Amino acid sequence: MEICKFFTTFALEMRQNTVIFACLVVLLALFFGLDICSGTIWLWPFGDSLSPMESQILHAIRLPKALTAILAGASLSVAGLIMQTLFRNPLAGPYTLGVSSGASLGVAFLTMIGGLLSPITSNLSTLGLPLAAVIGATLVLLLVMAVSRRVTSNVSLLIVGMMFGSIAGALVSLMQNFANPDALKLFIVWTLGSLSSVGWGDMYMLIPVLLLGTLFVLLALKPLNGLLLGEDYARGLGIDVSRSRLYIVLATGLLAGGVTAFCGPIAFIGVAVPHIARGIFRTSNHRITIPAAALIGACLLLVCDVLCSLFIYPLPISTVSALFGAPMIIWIILKNR
Repeated sequence: MEICKFFTTFALEMRQNTVIFACLVVLLALFFGLDICSGTIWLWPFGDSLSPMESQILHAIRLPKALTAILAGASLSVAGLIMQTLFRNPLAGPYTLGVSSGASLGVAFLTMIGGLLSPITSNLSTLGLPLAAVIGATLVLLLVMAVSRRVTSNVSLLIVGMMFGSIAGALVSLMQNFANPDALKLFIVWTLGSLSSVGWGDMYMLIPVLLLGTLFVLLALKPLNGLLLGEDYARGLGIDVSRSRLYIVLATGLLAGGVTAFCGPIAFIGVAVPHIARGIFRTSNHRITIPAAALIGACLLLVCDVLCSLFIYPLPISTVSALFGAPMIIWIILKNR
């Protein structure tokens, strides 16, 4: 019922922003086409001129990579937006609750400790990286959810999430001291982030996780607008703050954890894009900012992926996204003084 109401209200409100949304959709299509064309080998897929090798590159590498950029950019942006609303903190992001640190802990355990325990585990570590990241992120998410049932303050939940992230980071550093160079290199490569590691087979696991996270976002839509003015105001509107916070934490864990598991940590997209969406549409209404953040985040990550592919040795996606996101955050701080 809440989902149907969301789409009905969204259709009515979008009429006031039709031109902006249409421009974002056009930009998304253009950047998607540019992303599948660009790379060390320039491809023009709109015709019959592709060789068998070029066709294989297009369908096996370029298309899933571009689709992953759309999914990852949209998911991280929406997760960052709802985190900023929950904590009323403009610098909150999708990794605020330690989900990324938990995923890193799972990958570190598999690549470093797993390699020491068994040569077989070491050989299979590349195939098990997403699964290890999911397990690590899920454990941290469950701990945060357990704490969220006991604390009433969002500030306390924020601090606890940061502490879980710090503990996971400390354990990763401890394992790095005992890791062999090959295992350490594999872990560092994962932390740099990559969209090209996701194939069509991975989509069958990634897309359901992101869809489930989106469902929780829609369930928390009305409470999110109420939380814009604080918890007391939301309670005055009859909103169950504890349940809403649980939905938001679950949504963030699924969206950010799913992307991190398959792509590695991607910096700054989830922090910068919500501010861009609110600035363009000049509203904090989540019926507008959620789809806006999803479109802008998808476009921005596609642009970052295009820039990565322009070099002979492709750059890590997290490096380019940080170069985009960090100046935006500095500009936001200076603008708001």
